[in-house]
Formats: sequence, structure tokens, C-alpha cells
Amino acid sequence: MKYLILLSMFATSSLTAEAVKQSHFKQHGDAKIFYSAFDSSFIAPEVAVAFNFVRGKDKGLVNIAVVKTLGKGEPATISGRVFNIFQQSQKLEFIPIKEQNSIYYLAPFEFENEDLLTFKISVDDANNQGPYNFKFQKKMYHN
Repeated sequence: MKYLILLSMFATSSLTAEAVKQSHFKQHGDAKIFYSAFDSSFIAPEVAVAFNFVRGKDKGLVNIAVVKTLGKGEPATISGRVFNIFQQSQKLEFIPIKEQNSIYYLAPFEFENEDLLTFKISVDDANNQGPYNFKFQKKMYHN
């Protein structure tokens, strides 16, 4: 099981590194909230089984990580919804993934090919500064 978590961490940490490079984060006080959305084919089948994620051409995952110190994820309560261009929405059910000092949150969603999605996210960190709400858009493609 630890091997599967490490695989998941590697996949997500490379995604977080990409988010850093592309500035896919929001600043909230002393915390950076990193976000990304990607096709479920980016995770290995074993990892999907371990965390009960369904892989498929129309399945995606959204990743949220709250970071105050580089390399150390912070606990938070994450909620949100994803909307397509017709304003049809899905509730995002975030699952915390913990490994050593890292914690990040993944939520599955479904999408159509070339779907422009709007993610509305609420993050309430351990400092209880109140929820921080933000949104981002991502165009998703079937692989």
C-alpha cells in the first residue's frame, strides 16, 4: 500500500510542480493553495484501485494542496463544485491523501470531450481564518 501511495505522491507532486511553474496557485494569508485538474489516465491503475478512483476517458481529478512551507502540505477542509458551459454541476467529494509531511486532496469528476469546466473551490485551513473561495477554468479532452 505504501508503494501505491508513493506512486500517487509522485504523480501529484509532479502535477503540483507543474502548477508552481505555471503559477496555478492562489495566495491566502501565508498559505499558497495549489490547484490542478487532469484526466484520470495520468494516475496508474494500481493507484486508482487503492483510492477507489474510476479511470476512463470521461473521468478527471481535481487536486488541491495547501502549502505554507515548501514540501509540507497543510490540513484543510476542501469543498467545491464543477460546472460545464450549460451550468450543469457536480459536487466535488475531496479525499485527503497523506504521506509523511504531505497532504493533498483529490476529487473525481466527469467531463465531455472539449468541455470547458469551471471549478468553484472553498478552502478552510487549520488557522480558521474563514473559508477562502476561488474559481478556475480548465478545458478537458478525452485521451
